Amino acid sequence: MEKEALRIVYMGTPEFAVESLRRLVEGGYHVVGVITMPDKPAGRGHKLQFSPVKQYALEHNLPLLQPEKLKDETFLEALRTWKADLQIVVAFRMLPEVVWNMPRLGTFNLHASLLPQYRGAAPINWAVINGDTETGITTFFLKHEIDTGEVIQQVRIPIADTDDAGTVHDKLMLLGGQLVTETVDAILNGTVKTIPQEKMAGEIELRPAPKIFKETCRIDWHQPVKRIYDFVRGLAPYPAAWTELKQPDGTTVVLKIFETEKIPQSHDRTPGTIRTDGKSYLHVAAKDGWVGIRSLQLPGKKRLKVDELLRGFRMNDDFRVQ
Repeated sequence: MEKEALRIVYMGTPEFAVESLRRLVEGGYHVVGVITMPDKPAGRGHKLQFSPVKQYALEHNLPLLQPEKLKDETFLEALRTWKADLQIVVAFRMLPEVVWNMPRLGTFNLHASLLPQYRGAAPINWAVINGDTETGITTFFLKHEIDTGEVIQQVRIPIADTDDAGTVHDKLMLLGGQLVTETVDAILNGTVKTIPQEKMAGEIELRPAPKIFKETCRIDWHQPVKRIYDFVRGLAPYPAAWTELKQPDGTTVVLKIFETEKIPQSHDRTPGTIRTDGKSYLHVAAKDGWVGIRSLQLPGKKRLKVDELLRGFRMNDDFRVQ
């Protein structure tokens, strides 16, 4: 079968999923329909906001469905009319069997980790938070348990010590677009040789990648410097690590922290103690050294370099974080 004759249904929502859809469309593959999440209210006016995938689909006149429930019979009937040979899922949601089992060639997913490592909603964040030096992307066929299907292909990339979740996201997004089209070609050519994830796990400890909530992002200053450094970059630029700044008068303000540096100096200060000249640097005591804050944000303000913030927000060693 030629790629123009293969009927593909594509499912995805965020920016990460747009690149793969773009590669398919520009590569001449026959995308017969796109499925994305319903519009969500956003901003002060709670105006409904399109997902990045919906925006792309509208710009390229692709048929679109936005089901509230994936088992809804009206949605299922509309999906059947597209007569997909293959479905592709990138950063969407868990599919019921009635959906993933519909196409004759099955449904495959692009996941932003080296499965079976980091199954779950936030694989990029957790790989960086845990200080990993390597990650990658995986395509695999869907089955009942989430992120457990047989692996089709993988691509590995290094994680630099200077990377954050944002830079790793962008690298994997671009590689993912290429891997999706390569996987489609392998399915078309009948050259796919899948590997069960159980065989790949071996003796390694599997780490999960659960959804990240606000409380997940709070910094624990009693941790070692390296651990805090990785934690901050694993949550940057979004949703961002945060801490409470306690002012001398006892009031507190939330600081989001986006970028830090490791300062390996021993000290006898309580974790959370601040040292600053009030002009150019802001250091926080951790378990085994100091964490230098490089960029941060006050509520309702924009992200600033530390010297920019200190020019407008007076701070001294009587402040502390908690």
